[in-house]
Amino acid sequence: MLDEYIQISDLHKTYITHGASLQVLRGINLSVNKREIFGIIGFSGAGKSTLARCINRLETPDSGRIQVGGVDILRLPKKALLKERRKIGMIFQTFNLFEAKTVYRNISYPLEISGVPKEEIKDRVLRTAELVGLTDKLEAYPGGLSGGQKQRVGIARALVNNPDLLLSDEATSALDPQTTLQILDLLKKINQTTGITILMITHELDAIKYTCERMAVLEDGLIIESGPVSEIFSNPHSRTGELFAKVFFELQHSGELVNGEGI
Repeated sequence: MLDEYIQISDLHKTYITHGASLQVLRGINLSVNKREIFGIIGFSGAGKSTLARCINRLETPDSGRIQVGGVDILRLPKKALLKERRKIGMIFQTFNLFEAKTVYRNISYPLEISGVPKEEIKDRVLRTAELVGLTDKLEAYPGGLSGGQKQRVGIARALVNNPDLLLSDEATSALDPQTTLQILDLLKKINQTTGITILMITHELDAIKYTCERMAVLEDGLIIESGPVSEIFSNPHSRTGELFAKVFFELQHSGELVNGEGI
């Protein structure tokens, strides 16, 4: 029996801009199993980032339900929410690093603001840096790192709190194909090593194909189809799914994907 870890029901989110309503999420229903890497794909403006920010409560939905590990995070008081949020790590497209802090201090920052003792911080930073391949870069500054190394710092910072869930919001979109492959391999390794659940939100269909077994297609604020990646790519049931599948197979036949199987 599959162990459902994330359960989202009838989720709505509307923004008010210049006095007008913009409905971004229009009734999201989604379930993600524990320990899987699940992909959510959609074009720009589909609502992908808003969905991610609702899951970790950086945004508050208008209505609906989000259960993570059996906890309804939309109904938690502030103190309980802060505690629960530590179980959710997030990595971003733009890295969001502190340029004036070393790699060590960038990774340790979430622990420092949580009041974790220094010796425990050191132990957790060193273990996390080893996991992501940054042991020799801890005294370096972001300005001296490559894009892939910066994203490894972002991943390490997201992992240092030992979260149960990792949200990857367009984490490889700013990287070249070879570096993207390395980061996706790293995420797969982290998933296999730690058992962490990863929700990969992206518009890069080749990243989904390379990394995930199951996925959902987001269009205009709605999940319009979900299921095994192979099934959606081979037999899409939505216009967005058809467009992504068409682009993927065009790239595959043109030889722009590594080994013809992604990235």
